[in-house]
Amino acid sequence: MPETADLILTGGDVLTVDDAFTVARAVAVRAGRIIAVGSDAEITALAGPDTQVIDLAGRTVLPGINDSHLHAAAWALTRPPFALDISHPAVRSVADIAEAVRRTAAGTPRGEWITGLGWDVGYLAECLADPARRPHRSDLDTAAPDHPVCLTDFSGHMVWANSRALELAGITRGTGSPAGGVIETDASGEPTGILKETAQALVQGLVPPATVVQRMEAIRTAVAALHAEGITSYTEPGLGPGGAEILGGGLDTGTLHAYIELARADQLASRVRVLLLPAPMGGSAADLTAGLEGLAVPDDVDSGRLAVIGVKVFADGVPPNETAWMHDPYPGGGHGALCVHGADAGLKQAELTEMIRVAHRAGHQLGVHVTGDRAIDAVVDAFVAADRAHPRPDARHYVIHGDFASAQSLAKLAAHGYGINMNPAIKWTIADLMDTVVGSERSDYQWPVRSAAEAGIAVCVGSDAPITAPNWRQGIAAMMLRESKATGRVSGPDQRVPLETALRAYTANPARQDFAEAWKGTIEPGKVADLCVLGGDLRATDPHDIPDLPIDLTVFDGHIVFDRNGVSR
Repeated sequence: MPETADLILTGGDVLTVDDAFTVARAVAVRAGRIIAVGSDAEITALAGPDTQVIDLAGRTVLPGINDSHLHAAAWALTRPPFALDISHPAVRSVADIAEAVRRTAAGTPRGEWITGLGWDVGYLAECLADPARRPHRSDLDTAAPDHPVCLTDFSGHMVWANSRALELAGITRGTGSPAGGVIETDASGEPTGILKETAQALVQGLVPPATVVQRMEAIRTAVAALHAEGITSYTEPGLGPGGAEILGGGLDTGTLHAYIELARADQLASRVRVLLLPAPMGGSAADLTAGLEGLAVPDDVDSGRLAVIGVKVFADGVPPNETAWMHDPYPGGGHGALCVHGADAGLKQAELTEMIRVAHRAGHQLGVHVTGDRAIDAVVDAFVAADRAHPRPDARHYVIHGDFASAQSLAKLAAHGYGINMNPAIKWTIADLMDTVVGSERSDYQWPVRSAAEAGIAVCVGSDAPITAPNWRQGIAAMMLRESKATGRVSGPDQRVPLETALRAYTANPARQDFAEAWKGTIEPGKVADLCVLGGDLRATDPHDIPDLPIDLTVFDGHIVFDRNGVSR
């Protein structure tokens, strides 16, 4: 006699995302696992007296969404109530930001730090009206004269500080920029309050770090918010000593400890995969080796909820605010590109190759943060060289971002079973800006999802939150349309992909990246009952309208953890 189900969803469009992209009508769940997928009649036959049956009325069911590159803890720590939300459209002008700081200062004890994240000159009214206008410390001084203020931009590569924060950091007219960073000054040589790249740490390092207890609360907040997006799995792409000066320290070892404590207490209602971050941006193989010492998740933690799957390494940066290692310079004024030649190029590539070899030899999967075409070529060659020196079947290394991956590098990645993790929502956000920075031809190619998929790579996609919001529907639309947020201009129409390819990048392919395709990522019997129910028919929806499709239900481990209408529990 067939077993009865705990939960049945029937009368919908069940997109299994299996190898054949089978579409069913209903799905049955028991004890946290999917027990059957099929027609309404086949599945309702599994109902018993205690089965919860939900009529989908034509709505779409997907596997639980897997955001494969999401800094969840840092995302939560940079949002209310932990920090100001100064992203678009919450703010639209410098004046809006100054007013938000003023309101916060009025309720904050004198001398305490005010922090926030998300400002973007591409959407600030004053900067749009006058291209020479940039955020300045004086904008914040009037709003908070008695509080140090540290506001990080949307990309995480610039800080906007007020005069009090600069004073505490010892930044004056004569302060030189640190290696790899810029202290911006005006025509008279006075600091403007804008700090780029490594210079950010001069101020960010003074902000009191969040405690482990605060980080635990932030993670709980993040997981609840992700459930409301239908997200049941995600990768924390870099936690460890190398993250001490990134996103206000939200990526340091304290965050890994917070995850461990939550998992031990059975309070982590998500499937979290972690890349360790042993070395900082610009670090060495020696830094990597030292940083890995003792950095791990204990054996007593449920690996179905929390597991370390690899190591993150930085190869280069992210244009336009951070230097990318390119074969040829790009034309953007004031941005530039790192085109290393001769002995310098050899030294850079040799150190990167050694870092990758060390991590590979130690048995780790590698996720390498890399954007410029020359850097991507170097990383892919280093993957191949490491495996040649220390053969390991199915290592599944991958490049993170991979903005300008060449056809040759994509072919090598595919040939060795390696992957690529892209960010189409960032493409949507900055497409028009990148036309100016790298030129329209390169901008059109940036994040070549279709080329990667056609090369045979299981492309994964992540939001990179807090860089963009974890609205995976926006990522789907961005891959299908290749339109820009600001103007709607199509950027690279030949890189558009169909819905099926886009959905795999958020479900089945990330499960493979996680070495978990045997038990999650698709709607098939025996796999975990992690499901996302959309409030509409996804396949019938115009791609322009996909970002606004609501999430009606999220099921995690067989339990409804989010119900938009509050009537299905």
